[in-house]
Amino acid sequence: MSLELALLLGSFALLVLIDAPIAVALGLASAVYLAVADMAPMMVVAQRMIAGIDSFTLLAIPLFLMAGLLMVHGGLAPRIVNLFAAMVGRTTGGLAIVMVAACMMFGSLSGSGVADVVAIGTMMLPSMKARGYDPAFSAAALGCAGSLGTVIPPSIVLIVYGTATNSSIGDLFVGAIIPGLLLALALSITAWLVARKRGYPTEPFPGFGRVGYYLLQSLPGMLLIAIIFGGVRSGMFTATESSCVAVVYALLVTALVYRSMSWRDFVHATQQAVRTTAMVLLIIGMAGAFGWLMAYLHVAQISLNWMQSVSDNPFVILLMINVVLLVLGTFMDMSPLIIITTPIFLPVVSAFGVDPVHFGVIMILNLGIGLNTPPLGPVQFVAAAVARISIWEAMRSVWPFYAAGLVVLLMVTYIPALSLWLPGVFR
Repeated sequence: MSLELALLLGSFALLVLIDAPIAVALGLASAVYLAVADMAPMMVVAQRMIAGIDSFTLLAIPLFLMAGLLMVHGGLAPRIVNLFAAMVGRTTGGLAIVMVAACMMFGSLSGSGVADVVAIGTMMLPSMKARGYDPAFSAAALGCAGSLGTVIPPSIVLIVYGTATNSSIGDLFVGAIIPGLLLALALSITAWLVARKRGYPTEPFPGFGRVGYYLLQSLPGMLLIAIIFGGVRSGMFTATESSCVAVVYALLVTALVYRSMSWRDFVHATQQAVRTTAMVLLIIGMAGAFGWLMAYLHVAQISLNWMQSVSDNPFVILLMINVVLLVLGTFMDMSPLIIITTPIFLPVVSAFGVDPVHFGVIMILNLGIGLNTPPLGPVQFVAAAVARISIWEAMRSVWPFYAAGLVVLLMVTYIPALSLWLPGVFR
């Protein structure tokens, strides 16, 4: 490692260790390097920040966030929960499986793991506690299920990856469907096994008539998924344009069909979308400056040379990258990690013939699992807060779900068809 690269990475690591926000750490590390190395004016940091967020595709982030939040405040979440409770509640540990299924469906609408956890957790956790479920188990299951919001499209981080690599957002959305469903299935099986071992109760079956009623209630909101995918894959509009359609449709459904959207709810949803968007774009901008310096220092080539010196087996290379991403995901958020590591690892895996869409799905799934690992673990922290327990109590019950996620990650990594078959069908 060169002295220049050590200065850049060392500055960043020090700032992270003293608990500086990730965006601040990325920006200050870049500024420190430019000040010491004197290779470019300090203004370059600001210029690279602007270049990092100057993308039409990134406009989809605030709009998908807005659509999801409108659905949260407009009453879709309880309707989805009622539907799945009626369908699978009679299974052992049915409420935990309901929570996973609801997170899967709502995640595909909100595109955000944290929004997923808050919306579903505030409804499900009190009911589960009242029926004898351990709050630590419930929080652990909720946190891991919340990571589905980052995998099941439309995913904000898939948009970030597609922007960073100039990949087709539509292909990434479609490619993530099967891995997302596999993750949901693995988490559901894990919840069933743990619930069966602990003797958690079942829920009575309300009858097919009630199931049909809940399905009709949920159908207008869930049609949003079909609109997004149908529009993007048919070529009617881009991912960004589909996000605009999603916002308009969400407003119409919540205001005219469900009639549960008040003016206060609308203002609150807008404020949340603006706040989250500002944080995400700040991180992306700072990561753009940091990533530009990494490219200048030829980090990708250095990484490729080092990995090839260790092994020339693509299976080993992919395993090494997965381990590195899992470690980095314990203390960094997804968006900056994608911006920073994609230019490093994508050339490496491309040299071994890995498709960018396949690698994107691997990365998003990997980092989604990282959302539940301390010391960062934002989704698990939120789940613990909703359950009103400490993060350490939740972490004691998270390991079976974590193991299930790792199994799915290995399957997606070494079976490319899981992420590439469906995009090929829709082309």
